[in-house]
Amino acid sequence: MLRLMYDWTMALPTKRYAETALAGVAFAESSFFPIPPDLVLIPMVLAERSKAWRFALVATVSSVLGGLAGYFIGALLFDQIAQPILDFYGYATKFEQFRALYNDWGVWIVFTAGLTPFPYKVITIASGATGLDLVVFSLASVAARGLRFFIVAGLLYWVGPPIRAFIEKRLGLAFTVFMILLIGGFAVARYLT
Repeated sequence: MLRLMYDWTMALPTKRYAETALAGVAFAESSFFPIPPDLVLIPMVLAERSKAWRFALVATVSSVLGGLAGYFIGALLFDQIAQPILDFYGYATKFEQFRALYNDWGVWIVFTAGLTPFPYKVITIASGATGLDLVVFSLASVAARGLRFFIVAGLLYWVGPPIRAFIEKRLGLAFTVFMILLIGGFAVARYLT
């Protein structure tokens, strides 16, 4: 099953909907979807290295737009969903302290989460819920997501063939490491929130 999924993803760049699929995953991951776009980006760049920069740009733009969607989910639905829960449990004051701390460090929180396997959607929604300045959020998102996807694309562009050979030879190991990073990101998110 893993091999079939890998082979499908490696063939994706030859399909006319390849960039749309990458854009959809990158957008969704930044606002509500649990699978990071690297799962699509990496095989696409390995399969067609000449489009590495284009793929990185598609992932960046789509991820930032998805991040804005997540921001507005947090900003627009907080009062209807989260605030009554906080009030019921008596955590409204604690949330105000969290909001102040988050806004003091927001640019660094968004930037760091945008670079790491930490679930970015948690940060985008929290940024909207805490009222982090939209310009600060947007600039940190562009910087972090752009840096992340262009670094991945650049590394794969310059040293792609050995990486592709390693992944294809050790697909199970590569998948396991990826899943550990993904689950670890969610564990850190749960621990920090």
